Amino acid sequence: MDYNTSRNKLVIPEYGRNVQKMVEYAKSIEDRDKRTESAKYIVKVMANLNSQAGTYGDYNQKIWDHFYIIANFDLDVDSPYPMPDRDKIAAKPKPMKYADDNLKFRTYGRNLQGIIDKACEFEEGEEKQALIKLIAYNLKKTYLTWNRTSVDDDHIKDDLVRMSGGKLSVPDDFVFPSTQEIIGNKKSTGSQQKGGYQSKSNSKYKQKTGRYDNNRPSGRSNYTSNRKRTN
Repeated sequence: MDYNTSRNKLVIPEYGRNVQKMVEYAKSIEDRDKRTESAKYIVKVMANLNSQAGTYGDYNQKIWDHFYIIANFDLDVDSPYPMPDRDKIAAKPKPMKYADDNLKFRTYGRNLQGIIDKACEFEEGEEKQALIKLIAYNLKKTYLTWNRTSVDDDHIKDDLVRMSGGKLSVPDDFVFPSTQEIIGNKKSTGSQQKGGYQSKSNSKYKQKTGRYDNNRPSGRSNYTSNRKRTN
């Protein structure tokens, strides 16, 4: 049997082995006109196989480029587009430049570190003090993301001093919110939204069905009322 392991490697697997065989056959045609005619037919087949990608922009040129790539850039035909440059096709992308990995306090993230750096540039005043209090609150809030059991407020104060290089410190009159207040706010907000939705939907259900009407005397059911009416 003819296994895939014994066959030539697929250059562009999306087009399948039959297309690759057709390209190899076109390369064996000696007459240039017939070879060009065969190439145009193969490109049409490739376009049908790749129709889900759309036909906008340089779609036709892309198909011809794929045709030349499958042919290993070794096929002389009359093409509406020039043969692509092999070196550009094979060129590897440049390595991406990542941010400097000098973040010492990973618990708080890069954004908070950036805010602290900006706060160090503020002039002394009420605005800077308000920003420091907001930063201190968010430091504790972020810390609780990783440790919900316990957090020492003095530890947060020390981290702010170290993260700012000794330029910022928590004001003496600032009182940290408790752990329960920070975590509980998230839960209460979600429960209120959920409860509000349920009560709203229930009220619509009551109005539509008429059940559990507040105007109806307590202890009387629809069955009892209907029975009395029939009697």
